[in-house]
Amino acid sequence: MTTRDLVGYGSKPIQPKWPDQAQIAINFVVNYEEGAESNVIHGDAQSESYLTDLPGITPLSNQRHLSSESMFEYGSRCGIWRLLKLFDDKNIPITFFATGLALELNPLLCDYLKNSSHEIAGHGYRWISYQNFTKAEEKIHFQKTLTIIKEKTNKAVSGWYTGRRSPFTRELIIEHGLKYDSESYSDDLPYWLKNKGNNTSHLIIPYTLDCNDGRYAMQPGWNSGEDFLNHLKNTFDCLYQEGKTSPKMMSVGLHPRLSGRPGRSEIIKKFIDYILRHKNIWLCTREEIAHHWYNNHPSN
Repeated sequence: MTTRDLVGYGSKPIQPKWPDQAQIAINFVVNYEEGAESNVIHGDAQSESYLTDLPGITPLSNQRHLSSESMFEYGSRCGIWRLLKLFDDKNIPITFFATGLALELNPLLCDYLKNSSHEIAGHGYRWISYQNFTKAEEKIHFQKTLTIIKEKTNKAVSGWYTGRRSPFTRELIIEHGLKYDSESYSDDLPYWLKNKGNNTSHLIIPYTLDCNDGRYAMQPGWNSGEDFLNHLKNTFDCLYQEGKTSPKMMSVGLHPRLSGRPGRSEIIKKFIDYILRHKNIWLCTREEIAHHWYNNHPSN
């Protein structure tokens, strides 16, 4: 018997009752990974080749890839600040999926985050695949990340998204008492997942890989920023129209080394300007969505 849920809410999704009767909840996520990627200086066997602006890049075995490294450095030196200015200028709160090591390596960003309204969710200590980690090994990384976020930014962590997760990631999230995780792409709304062996439930706030700038560096992906913008607009238009009777949520995933580039940041600015021309939208963090769900749709 499969343990997968292929039914979900079915043809009649739950009415989320977003604040102020919003037709759509929109959350922007900045994936902050710069400096935590695969690198032999951190003991890895090869250089990083994933989600960079180097076409056809392949990892170098037991060597540094200095060009790849500089792509990530752009994200932490320039791209992150350009993106933050876009959101701060419009007073839009965002969620950071932040890797612990990346925060350690950028004290200026940590100082900024201490005084910001933005949420920080855990994203692993390293930006690597945890698929083959033991639970004990992953737990060490998990706890290091929680400690770094607390000590470096004075923020409490409510949620988590590793992405390249292990079979134990969700167990660790639950064991550490976090309110939600986004290790799923399976719905347009949050949902409760029954925990094995007891009567408790865990909140899932699904994430996205289609409304995600990572596709600038994937095949098939975005050939231009206008492709990404059109997809974002089309997604918003569909959900906004549905929201007249059945509101949903929309996630937008960004990376400083990708959308932090000047031309691509203009795409995000255009999308922000576009959605702000609409009424009845809720721009929020995932933590705010979690609080709303706990208060308005508690688990049975």
